[in-house]
Amino acid sequence: MTQQNIENVIIIGSGPAGLTSAIYTARANLAPLMIEGEESGGQLMMTTEVENFPGFPKGVTGPELIQTIREQAERFGTRFLTKNVTKVDFSTRPFKVWVDKELYLSKSIIISTGASAKYLGIESERIYMNRGVSACATCDGAFFRNVDVAVVGGGDTAMEEAMFLTRFAKKVSIIHRRDSFRASKIMTDRVLNHSKIEVLWNREVIEVVGNSKNMTGLVLKNVVTGGLENLSAEGLFLAIGHKPNTDLFKGVLDTNEVGYLITKPHSSYTNIEGVFAAGDVQDHVYRQAITAAGSGCMAAIDCERWLESLG
Repeated sequence: MTQQNIENVIIIGSGPAGLTSAIYTARANLAPLMIEGEESGGQLMMTTEVENFPGFPKGVTGPELIQTIREQAERFGTRFLTKNVTKVDFSTRPFKVWVDKELYLSKSIIISTGASAKYLGIESERIYMNRGVSACATCDGAFFRNVDVAVVGGGDTAMEEAMFLTRFAKKVSIIHRRDSFRASKIMTDRVLNHSKIEVLWNREVIEVVGNSKNMTGLVLKNVVTGGLENLSAEGLFLAIGHKPNTDLFKGVLDTNEVGYLITKPHSSYTNIEGVFAAGDVQDHVYRQAITAAGSGCMAAIDCERWLESLG
């Protein structure tokens, strides 16, 4: 039987967190193997303009930013496998990672599989993605100066996004399918008392309408009366939550009640020694490309020091 090669580190996932950890582990001579997934690059691949990532004064598109970081990781010796991990076994070391029937062994693992924004699931929403429809007010709010926009949601995130958008938009309509918010009282009060915000209770978006370039409005349904109405809006911000991409690690790693991986305070350590997590897969608070990159750096340094401690 041939001796199977054991990697120093396998990185699962390839957004800014995974790619940054690849740069750092590669520069530490750990020769990382990144299994980047078939849809590599994470949420940035769906983002047209990124204006808040340091070092790009004129802005950069999401795919360009990912490509730039990827080239940097490759330059230092990261190897890439553009396939999906199908199964893991972290019960013993070396850790086992399967891509279909192919088995890979590694001394350590960095997980950076990210999270996916939840969408309404209507056809027209996909058509106007990045042409008015967004899942991140912090990322895209500044593109909507002096126009009417809408936010869908009823939790604290929706309230925060609406408050943030009032800095730019002429008017912000919050669309909520119930007659009360589940947001905290302090956030609810702020929203209800804001002169630029209007709340449309008991409504849901059934269609995004627009021209060949951008969205121009929404068709809403009143869930109580069943009546339809039109709302003029050039932006639609979805704040109905994110789903961390952690199905692969269910029952293997500790997660919180919604599925985010739990890392030990001020570190990237998971509950299994030698397995680290970085980026949106463990961060449900900030969810920015720059914070993901920062936590990817943390995971790489934690991983490198941990491997060193083993001798």
